[in-house]
Amino acid sequence: MSERDEIAVVGAGLAGCLLACFLARRGYPVALYERRPDPRTGQVERGRSINLALSERGLDALRRIGLADQVMADALPMRGRMIHPVAGEPQFQPYSVAGDRAINSISRGALNNALLTAADALPGVRIAFDHRLVGLDPAGGEMTFETPQGKVTTTASVVLGADGAGSAVRGQLLGYGVLDESLDFLDYGYKELTIPPVGGEFALDPAALHIWPRGTSMMIALPNPDRSFTCTLFWPTHGTASFASLGSPAAIERHFATHYPDLLPLAPNLVDDYRHNPIGVLGTVRCAPWQVDGRVGLIGDAAHAIVPFYGQGANCAFEDVVELDRCLDDTGDDWSAALPLYQRRRQENAEAIARMALANFVEMRDKVASPVFQTRKKIEHALERALPGRYVSQYELVSFSTTPYAEVRRRVRRQYGALAAVAVGTAAVLAGAVGAAIGRGRRG
Repeated sequence: MSERDEIAVVGAGLAGCLLACFLARRGYPVALYERRPDPRTGQVERGRSINLALSERGLDALRRIGLADQVMADALPMRGRMIHPVAGEPQFQPYSVAGDRAINSISRGALNNALLTAADALPGVRIAFDHRLVGLDPAGGEMTFETPQGKVTTTASVVLGADGAGSAVRGQLLGYGVLDESLDFLDYGYKELTIPPVGGEFALDPAALHIWPRGTSMMIALPNPDRSFTCTLFWPTHGTASFASLGSPAAIERHFATHYPDLLPLAPNLVDDYRHNPIGVLGTVRCAPWQVDGRVGLIGDAAHAIVPFYGQGANCAFEDVVELDRCLDDTGDDWSAALPLYQRRRQENAEAIARMALANFVEMRDKVASPVFQTRKKIEHALERALPGRYVSQYELVSFSTTPYAEVRRRVRRQYGALAAVAVGTAAVLAGAVGAAIGRGRRG
């Protein structure tokens, strides 16, 4: 390892820890810097847990470093959506045609700790907590960190920013004028609530992702290993039906009694959670380029944060790490070639999932409860049974395969185009048959 220069990874979240594991496996000495204290010994910030839906792309990355079985030991498979109407019984919608495939509810904190511990155990990895990046010279790789002991300056041959949507590395590159960024925030925020166990058991079906679609807003709930559920409200931030419109405990209870009547009996701490848990922001981050001179690069949310409505944020970031590893293979560990290649291969895919995630918000919020949507899903599953391998739904391609996101969009467009052509042809045949029958009737 001493023959190679140290690689700096800024951010010891999910992507950063996974990246440190992959790099150490390649024989690189790695310095992993994190602005927070060690999360394995600290307190989790209230209302910031958002559970992850880990699916095939994320599992593929974990298998490559031998962590998939460990992580999946605490996973809760969710085989479909459970739709909760305002009135009436919930309805289950399976994700896959056979009903056997599942996305997996995983605690973000537990996954982060598992990856952090795995990185910490590898030779050549050193982790520096309480290091907040405040300066970066992209030309020389010099970094300045604020720490409890004062400012610290160090250098690395390559600096990789894995420090999330609010990336300090991206901010430094922006300050140097070597990249452009756009931040597109939704007029929606999120707030977390909790459904505790009832009599030591799950209060809802743990084999489903629960959705309360309400047109301009929605709530979801994911199961936890302790038999609780983490609920996330996705509501507008302004207006008469928004987070801003509810102030008093009585107003909060009235709103939930009207719009989420089945939740009130299950969430005894609802009012306290609602009043004290923070409102998070939702948006899409785009920037270009993702790397500078093969010396500084961005990965995961630091390069392309997306909204959470396809459950692909962490899965996509993990796939970034796998692709960068491939690029190092393909370039013989030449970082000046590997980082530009990584951007060329991944940027189109990151944009594709960003667009699909925004579209899925509309689907989850507005469409899943409609009879038309449910009929379309049944037809889609029927086509998958009739044409196995030839017709595959977008959801299955995104969640249960590693087909590149951009190719998923192209394939789905081709499938819809073929179906439309069949529909038009069928309609023409039917119209001709009806016309002939009418003609015969007139002659008769």
